Amino acid sequence: MSDKIQTQEHSFVEVAKLIQDARRKALQTVNTQLIDLYWQVGEYISRKVESAAWGEGVVKQLATYIAREIPDAKGFTHRNLFRMKQFFETYRFDEKVSPLVRQLPWTHNIIILSKCKTSDERKFYVELTLREKYSKRQLEHQIDGALFERTILAPIKVSPLVTQLYPLATQIFRDTYLFDFLNLPEGHSESDLQKGLVANLKKFLLELGRDFCFIGERFQLQVGGKDFYLDLLFYHRALECLVDFELKIDDIKPEYLGKMEFYLEALDRDIRKPHEKPSVGVLLCKSKDAEIVEYALSRTLSPTLIAEYQTALPDKQLLQQKLHEFYELQTELLMRESENEE
Repeated sequence: MSDKIQTQEHSFVEVAKLIQDARRKALQTVNTQLIDLYWQVGEYISRKVESAAWGEGVVKQLATYIAREIPDAKGFTHRNLFRMKQFFETYRFDEKVSPLVRQLPWTHNIIILSKCKTSDERKFYVELTLREKYSKRQLEHQIDGALFERTILAPIKVSPLVTQLYPLATQIFRDTYLFDFLNLPEGHSESDLQKGLVANLKKFLLELGRDFCFIGERFQLQVGGKDFYLDLLFYHRALECLVDFELKIDDIKPEYLGKMEFYLEALDRDIRKPHEKPSVGVLLCKSKDAEIVEYALSRTLSPTLIAEYQTALPDKQLLQQKLHEFYELQTELLMRESENEE
């Protein structure tokens, strides 16, 4: 009888999943229609303002009219109407991003519009939010943590084999991870860092990305009758491989890669399942010298990445200034190349 009940409940789970999927799709459809409506309203207002047919006073009158004539229509305040106008004007000529913003909730779009200064930055956070399914707070945290600036100024450093095996790795891993939730003392140990990350595992996973699944801390390997322990072991669903994070509270040292190669070899021989791809290692250091990283990774034969961690929010204004200087330098280099071609 119990087996029959279990079989029935398995069927019930399938039905429940169908209902949940349908409701999710319905909500997505409603959101898309709502954003399409806001786009159309924004376009209408924009056209009227551009033709000098309407001024700000007319938009205020429109908000009052909508509130009076359609009292159950929420979100059409004077302020929000101008946001719709800004929304349309921001994306109307962007053929790549304009379809994507229709997939985001309105609150997410407002956050990106109000906090991001350039089209590249907006595109970055729109795509990231869709991929990672960020909540409103998570999106705000990533923007406040200057993820865009950090990504542009310091791309993740990977070994050649990582690029060959996993072309999408540079979109999944980061050069700098922000652990502002840890509250660690200045002279913290690797054990403090490890325990802090495990104690705040949900926040840690959010920082890593959506497809990381935690396997264990101090994961035991046995080679030649000796025990070895990996700091933090994960599985990445999209890459279909094990990912070992080794924590270092000092600068990157070349000898760290030799140890990582040994760990990855042991994982692939003894732990990796037949259907899984080669394991990836991430050396997570307090800081790193770019030249040492380049030398260390250039000839390594293991799929390894080198990143650093920060325990406090970065100075976003300083990063934006550096990013501005970076863009100016890139523009200057392009102009020189163009002059040389002529």
